[in-house]
Amino acid sequence: MRLHSRVADLALAALSASALVAAGCASKPEIDPRYRPSESVLEVLAVLQRHVPDDTYRFPPARDFTGRNVYRSSLLRLENLEQIHANALRAGHMDGVIAFGKARALERLRAYALAAEAYRLAAEREATLADEALRSAELCDDLQRARDTDVEPVPMATQETDLLEIPAPALALARFEDRAAMLETLSIAAAGSHQAVIVREEIERNDVERAHYFVRVRSLLIDGDVRAAAELERVVTLHAESKRYPRHLLDLANLYATISAEYVDRFPPESLDFDPAEFRDLVDSSARLYEMVAARDGTTEKIEASRRLEAFLAFALSVDRDRFTP
Repeated sequence: MRLHSRVADLALAALSASALVAAGCASKPEIDPRYRPSESVLEVLAVLQRHVPDDTYRFPPARDFTGRNVYRSSLLRLENLEQIHANALRAGHMDGVIAFGKARALERLRAYALAAEAYRLAAEREATLADEALRSAELCDDLQRARDTDVEPVPMATQETDLLEIPAPALALARFEDRAAMLETLSIAAAGSHQAVIVREEIERNDVERAHYFVRVRSLLIDGDVRAAAELERVVTLHAESKRYPRHLLDLANLYATISAEYVDRFPPESLDFDPAEFRDLVDSSARLYEMVAARDGTTEKIEASRRLEAFLAFALSVDRDRFTP
């Protein structure tokens, strides 16, 4: 009887311990399946391969099931796989494939120098990928060189006479045109590949940087406002198919709104120098552009344009009131 009682006590203790362990395990929260490490290299590469041909010039980059940029998330997952499964991958059979996948993701993230290195590693480790990897590496090198073409710094004019002797805008324009020529050559070389979209995005960035440069230096140039507006209008015209088109319109609208405010500061509405017709032209140009962006559904710029339009119209009405109220 004592033996049976002792066995029963031990069984009860074991059952209690099991219950405690089970309770402890149950209390530990499970990792959300979306954020668990990838099971295999192929799982990551399949998602990446699906989105390599995407037209990211016209449409925003795709997002994976976690909501992240698919190129950034694929790069992170490949790097995590290399760390977590280092022992399984130490034979090196997948090194070339992984490097090639990382290069495809890096070039979409504008890390062209790193992408070129990864492509060359892929060419060394995987013979079947060598031709495409070396071609892509050369293109990434050229893209990096185009990005490294710096624009001359802008000197500050101290006197009005200095405005006629500023060489920087001419030098900067030459640099932008040189970069544009390099990118146009690359667009021909990349024709027919997914990288043609990447080159097109770089051409757009160059045009935007050029326009923003002239916006920054407009106060140093004769007819600087006219030149800045012309440069932004050039971007709007050349990149009407871009996913950033609403942003380009907003940049132009913001410039007109800024010029309107500067006009009021320079010529107070109560003064005789104030020209209502000229001010109205500026207001109409800005308001029309804000309305165009505010009418575009499905963009974050829609909200920004709506708020800016309200604030700008309030400003314009206050100026009209000061000008025309006796």
